[in-house]
Amino acid sequence: MLLALTLVSPDPSAADEAAQRIPAAVAAVGARVKEPRPLGPGAIDLLVEARDRAMVRSAAQKALDGLPVDVCVQPWSGRKKRLLVADMDSTIINVECLDELADFAGVKEQVSAITERAMRGELEFEGALRERVAMLKGLSLTALEECYDERVRLNPGARTAVETMARNGARCVLVSGGFTFFTRRVAQAAGFHEQRGNTLIDDGEVLTGKVGEPILGREAKLATLKEEAAQFHLPLEETFAIGDGANDLAMIKAAGLGVAYRAKPIVAEQAAARIDHADLTAVLYFQGYRAEEFAG
Repeated sequence: MLLALTLVSPDPSAADEAAQRIPAAVAAVGARVKEPRPLGPGAIDLLVEARDRAMVRSAAQKALDGLPVDVCVQPWSGRKKRLLVADMDSTIINVECLDELADFAGVKEQVSAITERAMRGELEFEGALRERVAMLKGLSLTALEECYDERVRLNPGARTAVETMARNGARCVLVSGGFTFFTRRVAQAAGFHEQRGNTLIDDGEVLTGKVGEPILGREAKLATLKEEAAQFHLPLEETFAIGDGANDLAMIKAAGLGVAYRAKPIVAEQAAARIDHADLTAVLYFQGYRAEEFAG
């Protein structure tokens, strides 16, 4: 089979060194590098002829140990995906919005500890969300605006990745276990077509400490991927999902390409690819886009 082995790094010299290491590493598992192709600064595609994709990926990861290089191994054909479903908090944006709201309420330490355990898969997401939202009872609605304006930023490469895929005909959906107050704003800022999230209940002035039901969690994220694919008559092989926490894992594993971004160990270990070093434009390089094709 023909595989695309894509190397991406914030350090172009590290990517070059990685490309030099790969041929011998994959040859040891019966594979052969046929064609290197530069995609952009710090991004290189290698066309690999191989019998076993998993063995090639494992060999490549071992060869790259110690280098700040992300690697993705996938079939050469069908790489440009037609549906993107992305997590929001700590993936598309730089923070966990609930933790930042908790800071305004004076309970960030307690809330952040629960968030960390939930993202690692140690707690059931829905119950953990209810517990954390309850701690926000009485928080003024003005704090939500302050939180968004002062603390929420798109992660590097997020807008470029979304806009480039959208420009090339992909449907782009933001899906979050966080809150629609933030997903609406982030979706617009990054260029998503659609957004889904949970709803914070308020009395017109302050938060009540309740969240709208049913709660959007792990299974709802997976359902979003499948529903969006079905609506646009796309096989799951033509979908891309990205996230960082345990509640993203189901959609990441179901997508044609599932990527863990700066992810918790449970997600990084099971995703088909991971981004630990590069910015979010890596999702474009993984699909074979060249830098000159990027939006903006």
